[in-house]
Amino acid sequence: MDVVGVIPARYGSTRLAAKALVDILGKPMIQHIYERTRAAPILDDLIVATDDERIKETVDQFGGKAVLTSKEHRSGTERLTEVVFDLDVKVIVNIQGDEPLVHPSMINDVAYALLENSELVMATLKHQITDINEINNPNVVKVVTDKNNFALYFSRSAIPNISRKKEDFTVNFYKHIGIYAYTKDFLLTFKGLKQSRLETAESLEQLRALEHGYRIKVLETKHNTIGVDTEEDLRKATDIFKNAP
Repeated sequence: MDVVGVIPARYGSTRLAAKALVDILGKPMIQHIYERTRAAPILDDLIVATDDERIKETVDQFGGKAVLTSKEHRSGTERLTEVVFDLDVKVIVNIQGDEPLVHPSMINDVAYALLENSELVMATLKHQITDINEINNPNVVKVVTDKNNFALYFSRSAIPNISRKKEDFTVNFYKHIGIYAYTKDFLLTFKGLKQSRLETAESLEQLRALEHGYRIKVLETKHNTIGVDTEEDLRKATDIFKNAP
């Protein structure tokens, strides 16, 4: 296979209990994510990686594919690594299990980037911020890139800092959208890397790759997502679905 998508879905959540199974217009959130992701033509297979039988049963019921993984994993990356370890596949796409607004083109974009350029080992997405309230929101991760669209840094703070900007200086802020594509070789390498200082400070796993000297390609997407972590996030996502064409 060329490309496999994996949706890590953990049952436990500190802010929104069993969020993978919360109802959005008559469907559990994990079903919305699965169906929207499955529409990406580049995928040869799509798997939900979960630590709980209840999520697996739900996925089985709507006709999806799910596997049970260890409950000891500390992150979604560790969970998906367990799932793909024995698969003969070139590229793995990690789709967040709490973003029901994922768009199929996002999956295609990050996967094609790696398939078309053998020098790349990891790719992700950014979306231009238009809501000024998101710039200083620590729950919205920001990213800055170099002129070739490789990540320079990811942060929960507002980056770049423009508090001392000149009047003629303009800058765009970009939200990081946490969909990742990895080559299988790099994914196995990444799992073995020591947790980095910046990763711990920001609580952002992707900083481990940067701090160990690996490059992350960042592609811009016109589509936005919402990470559903709270009841308020759930209401926002539901309203968007209600008003969608």
